[in-house]
Amino acid sequence: MNSDQDSAKKAVALAAIAYVPETGIIGLGTGSTAKHFIDAVGELVKAGRKLQAVPTSEQSRKQAIALGIPLAAKDGPWDIALTVDGADEVSEALDLIKGGGAAHTREKIVSHASQKNIIVVDESKLSKNLGEKWHVPIEVLAFAHEATAHTLKQFGGVVRREKDGAPVFTDSGNFVYDLNAGVIENPALLDTQLRALPGVVETGLFCSRADIVLVASHEGVRELRPTS
Repeated sequence: MNSDQDSAKKAVALAAIAYVPETGIIGLGTGSTAKHFIDAVGELVKAGRKLQAVPTSEQSRKQAIALGIPLAAKDGPWDIALTVDGADEVSEALDLIKGGGAAHTREKIVSHASQKNIIVVDESKLSKNLGEKWHVPIEVLAFAHEATAHTLKQFGGVVRREKDGAPVFTDSGNFVYDLNAGVIENPALLDTQLRALPGVVETGLFCSRADIVLVASHEGVRELRPTS
């Protein structure tokens, strides 16, 4: 990541701070942009803001604890006022692909529990349609994962995610497979079809979940909202 890109991520994360309530529960996303947001929330808490947080990954949980951000009970249920998170790809319809950090299942749970979801990205993440720049992450149950991967091949090329030659595991101990489904004309339909397969825990397709998308560029931060 170059310094300009990191500066854009920090700028858009700080812009999201304006939407944080005075009190209540907020969802903390996962990833490099969300990390900047969590840092800023830590400053709010230090200054006296009465907030609790629900982190979407162990990484974000550890960061929140280090910053002194109080955490809500991990098992829920929660009344989350706002969740701020990043995305790997954002379509013109403001549908999302998430899961580059292998936290998409927890992110989706927190997203659905939130009254408002704000997505923070730099302009490199924007596409006309999902699938132009990013494959679809799928969390797959460890049991029979190769059988599940074989079934997933009907939707496109499937590769088990690895890092440094070792498989990537989610915080729940499952595998991540990345599906190359090509350009996705109907992401909601694909999400439904994938989640219907036994062994699929969750997908990285987030459809109609973004209330606001904040986009950073060299010209500043702009706000996008769904048109319908």
